[in-house]
Amino acid sequence: MLDDTMRVAHQSRNVDFFSFTVFLAVATRRSFRAAATELEITPSAVSHSVKALERRLGVRLLNRTTRSTSLTEAGERLAAKLRPAVSIIDEAMREVDDLRVAPSGTVRINASEGAIRLILRPILASFLKSYPDVHLDVVSDGRLGDIVAAGFDAGIRLAEAVPQDMVAVPLMGNVRFAAVASPAYFAEHGRPITPHDLYRHDCIRFRFESGAIYQWEFERRGVSETIDVSGPLTLTDQPLMVDAAVDGIGIAFVPDHLVIEALRDRRLERVLDDWCPPFPGLCLYYPGHRHVSQALRALIAFIKGEQVRS
Repeated sequence: MLDDTMRVAHQSRNVDFFSFTVFLAVATRRSFRAAATELEITPSAVSHSVKALERRLGVRLLNRTTRSTSLTEAGERLAAKLRPAVSIIDEAMREVDDLRVAPSGTVRINASEGAIRLILRPILASFLKSYPDVHLDVVSDGRLGDIVAAGFDAGIRLAEAVPQDMVAVPLMGNVRFAAVASPAYFAEHGRPITPHDLYRHDCIRFRFESGAIYQWEFERRGVSETIDVSGPLTLTDQPLMVDAAVDGIGIAFVPDHLVIEALRDRRLERVLDDWCPPFPGLCLYYPGHRHVSQALRALIAFIKGEQVRS
């Protein structure tokens, strides 16, 4: 027993923190290339680090083929033990880093493309100029994934999509969806009076990154309606849906902030307005058990400050 303990201690002294970090990235992503992208190193450096770790530990951690990467039993056990330990070390480093006078370091943000355009794009240049030691790593993702497992510091989503165990910071007031089409479309096809009338119309559908098609949701006086619309066009980009509606292709159902100008200049007209109640808007959220870095706090304050000024 004593010999085993000494052997493990000797192995630990010869394994650096970077090797563990690289191994965990590969274990999480199940891909050497994806791990390399996350860590901003080359795939060959990832491969070399993992091979060196396996050699020092004397056990195979990963099964590798040209098409897939999977964990061995030893790899599964090591990853399970390392994750909380590495998280604690990372937390300690963040807290020490916060003792600096100015915010610094990388903040990784996961958000939908629409949220990035609405919340982050207007403040990116001024924020980065104000905090030159902060690096923002922003990933556009509409799949509502687990930001903790994916290694993000925070996410931006609609309030209703934020997991309950997260701390949510509202970034805007209530929002509404708008059903809109061009005057020419309504002149030719008529105007829907109730949500069920949409079944007789050409609708521009939205597809999530998961592949699922969004079903349009309406509510009035406590009555909810979910309509699985059909139409000639399906898109994954809401601004393109607005453009398609302006071009007369059909009715689009999008957040109303995207159509303010088109409604104002009469390129679009709105229907079913009384079936579109307000609901809580976008929130920035982060895990409550994790230390919030100075850089992330600065970003949150900056976003909220810009909204107050505007």
